Amino acid sequence: MKINLRPENKNDYSVISMINDMAFGQETEGKLIENLRKNRKFIKELSLVACMGSEIVGHILFFPIIIKSHKDEFQSLALAPMSVIPELQSLGIGSQLVEKGLAKAKKLGYKSVIVLGHDKFYPKFGFKSASTFNIKPPFEVPDHIFMAIELCNNSLKNIEGTVSYPKEFNKV
Repeated sequence: MKINLRPENKNDYSVISMINDMAFGQETEGKLIENLRKNRKFIKELSLVACMGSEIVGHILFFPIIIKSHKDEFQSLALAPMSVIPELQSLGIGSQLVEKGLAKAKKLGYKSVIVLGHDKFYPKFGFKSASTFNIKPPFEVPDHIFMAIELCNNSLKNIEGTVSYPKEFNKV
């Protein structure tokens, strides 16, 4: 199956929301994306769509976050959300979105990514429990689904703290 990955554009917005709504069975993630686009820290190159021909079938978003320790702050990215049309899930589209997104994030100079997600899916890309790096979530969540990945060797080695998400995430 031939999948083309590219950054989103304005014509994609409603389809991206629809795909997220279908994939998650609710409108929360679609609204999150709409709200994040209004944040000045939104990076268009890190909001990617997967296309089969001219039809969008998947989407992934990476958004800047901060890991705060008692005395320092460190830049990172949140991978959230990622979606594929339900009928096309398990065909590798999500994997392609994650791989391309991580490569793009690294190319843009980001050194790590945090995800709250499926513990059977994300580890195959190198994600590990964030607690391995002494990184904590800002809310109660099972350890095995709050994960981090280093995009550069040892980029999280001397970093510890609690993830601080932009206010838009608090609405979900």
